[in-house]
Amino acid sequence: MQDEELRNKTSPFLVPSLFILIIWGIYIVEIKYGFNLNKYGVFPRTLKGLRGILFTHFLHSNTSHLFNNSIPLFVLLSSLFYFYRNIAFKILLIGGLLTGFTTWAIARDSYHIGASGIVYLVFSFVFFSGIIRKHYRLVALSFIVIFLYGSMIWYVFPIKDGMSWEGHLSGFVVGLILAFIYRKNGLVKKEYEFSKTDFDLLFDDQGNLIQPDYPEESDTTMKE
Repeated sequence: MQDEELRNKTSPFLVPSLFILIIWGIYIVEIKYGFNLNKYGVFPRTLKGLRGILFTHFLHSNTSHLFNNSIPLFVLLSSLFYFYRNIAFKILLIGGLLTGFTTWAIARDSYHIGASGIVYLVFSFVFFSGIIRKHYRLVALSFIVIFLYGSMIWYVFPIKDGMSWEGHLSGFVVGLILAFIYRKNGLVKKEYEFSKTDFDLLFDDQGNLIQPDYPEESDTTMKE
């Protein structure tokens, strides 16, 4: 029992931790061996640029870029795998591919890299899922998310040079769509149906008292 409880507590953090380790590991390899893997990012509307749909989320331009993505990525992915564990992998995999493809379709002609598309994907999904499902725990999570990372919404617009706002916008829109598609999967608000009590059975549908049928008295009596 204790092993199961421990597994339930730790499992939501395994995938986020692994994701963070992978993107940091790739960046360290780039620095140590002088590689530049930016060419494996999304390059819009080219056949070669399609490979970036798979690789873009694991590549970062510098330490600041990587660090700025790591903390919200860990927090949001942990929330996703804790509250939506039954569909978390679907959201991450399908959402990641759709975010990359949408970026490929709409972005400017440049290499687009970074895990921020995943950050905006999960941010959008977690926030809108709580609102759509109207589950009190998920609504509370939505408000926590918007409180912590609400300022991110501005970066879906082209307000900063050198930043892939198209990747942010793609992740945000895809997250919203997936929140609607999977609104009935995972943790949902329970609908309760109340059963009739003995008191309710004393009245008919018009509220009139029902006269109970008593058994007829028997002439036979038991004597001691």
